[in-house]
Amino acid sequence: MQRVRTAPRHIAFETRPAGKPLDAEWTQITTREFADQVSAFAKGLIASGVRAGDTVMIMAPTQYLWAVVDHAALFAGAVVVPVYDTASPAQLQAIIADARPVLAFTGTAVHGERLAQAATASGTEAPQLRLLDPDPAIPNDASLAGLAELGTTVTDAQLEERRLAATLDDVATIVYTSGTTGDPKGALITHRNLVGQVLNTAAAYSEVVQETGNTVLFLPLTHVLGRALQLICIANGMRVAHLSDPKEVVQSLAILRPTFLVVVPRVLEKIEDAAANSAREKKVLPLWRAAHRAAVAWGVHLEAMDRDPGARAPLGLRLRHALFDRVFYGKLRAVMGGRIDYLLSGAATLRPELARFFRGIGVPVIEGYGLTETTAPLTGGRPGSLVAGSVGTPLPGNAVRIADSGEVLAKGVGVFAGYRNPVHTEQAFVDGYFRTGDLGSLAPDGTLTLRGRLKHVIVTSTGRTVSPESWEQTVEQHPLVAHAALVGTDRPYLTALVVIDTEAATAWFRDRGDAPARALTEDGLVVCADGRLTEEISAAIHRANAAVSPSERVQAWEAVVIGEDRASEFVTPTMKLKRQALLDEAASITDGLYR
Repeated sequence: MQRVRTAPRHIAFETRPAGKPLDAEWTQITTREFADQVSAFAKGLIASGVRAGDTVMIMAPTQYLWAVVDHAALFAGAVVVPVYDTASPAQLQAIIADARPVLAFTGTAVHGERLAQAATASGTEAPQLRLLDPDPAIPNDASLAGLAELGTTVTDAQLEERRLAATLDDVATIVYTSGTTGDPKGALITHRNLVGQVLNTAAAYSEVVQETGNTVLFLPLTHVLGRALQLICIANGMRVAHLSDPKEVVQSLAILRPTFLVVVPRVLEKIEDAAANSAREKKVLPLWRAAHRAAVAWGVHLEAMDRDPGARAPLGLRLRHALFDRVFYGKLRAVMGGRIDYLLSGAATLRPELARFFRGIGVPVIEGYGLTETTAPLTGGRPGSLVAGSVGTPLPGNAVRIADSGEVLAKGVGVFAGYRNPVHTEQAFVDGYFRTGDLGSLAPDGTLTLRGRLKHVIVTSTGRTVSPESWEQTVEQHPLVAHAALVGTDRPYLTALVVIDTEAATAWFRDRGDAPARALTEDGLVVCADGRLTEEISAAIHRANAAVSPSERVQAWEAVVIGEDRASEFVTPTMKLKRQALLDEAASITDGLYR
């Protein structure tokens, strides 16, 4: 509400009319207009019987109305439960049975039907439904317009009393973990967690988050990183545009021209791959490769300048960088909108070379680290002291230490209150610190570098301990590879599953004038034994093997394809591999690698 008082006419959001192309005229929404919509729906929630402390679910793609109903529920004193619209029936049943929402906002009627079916299957009373879909044919008792109309009986004073009823230590939202390692667990995030992260993160990044800037938000708002970013932008006046389809992101950048963008590493990899493919089509691939090397070298030089402002790049590098800036880098920045001051990469590990490449072309990447249980940002690099491969130092109000096992432990304003299940909470803390499950190390200046996941460490039958991330990341650099998973626990040697990027592989075959591999269009999880693909990817396997000791090298591997029908079972909405789910499903495939 402070933004309403200080900047009521400031443009807070840009929205695209339903069904319109990206280059259509976007509607601008002021802080006052946003607050009025929030208040109208919050009154409707109160009038519909939602009480303080009741749970309200949101199951919809990223969009402006997600932000509106999220705030409306908080204004009404409810506890918000976001759910991925791609969640499986089993996940929905578990979440509904645990959270027991009294009302749910869904993107479409289909989402509502899935929720109702999940409620029935779990033996839970189905919540009231309100659809974000603007279709005027939607009945009044299920539409947002009908909700606002219902709220006309609630006074401003009644709404304000409800809005101010919660204390900082009350639960604001229950965020269920994405389930990369098992059933989702409900993390209890308080108002203090949210407020603390909004204030402290904005203070740490005052050069980045400012009301003269804007961003395009395409991460799922169900994910705590996307939601935290949205709250930070709203509180500080940074204009937000939403995209529900990540495939539209690159095209949107030249239209919306953001000054700041939060991405997952896979998005940056795809931008890099697209640039290389464009150079290949124009028959200038060798020149592009030279430009890429120069950008990485320039990124290394800029890191040196952070440590020593007097550091000077060699003349040859300066000349190459200036030339390639005119030929390649400037055009690539223009494709990204031409105004991006910083990128923030989170949710997965970013290759140091990729971070240096983007910094070298003039788009520096801030690497950050956080989890659902830390209300997103826990550590982050700072402008003027970015180190590729590091996720920076703890943000204000947070602290990190390393356990004897190498596990990263976290404490501070962002660390959640615990899980819904007290047993899970007891297992998650040690000496007042949250056990992140990640392996890491701290430099003398407090900079954190991640080393992998504690649960991902492989111990072979010969007693060799292997952290798989380095090998996997090297293989995943190949543009045809979406994910790689090292296998070897209780086995005599290491093998691997390589998940093909179906979109990139289809384009690769098309560019070659070849018929695509049949596996690319099949449903489920299938082996892709196409010799053309495996020969192409084998170079990445050899490169990864060459970078590790002989005992850590993969002896056999298999390429697999995940069909669209089962993608959500094996990959999270933030494009992380659900490793255990893949290994469980592919057990017969990996068994074959040991025969």
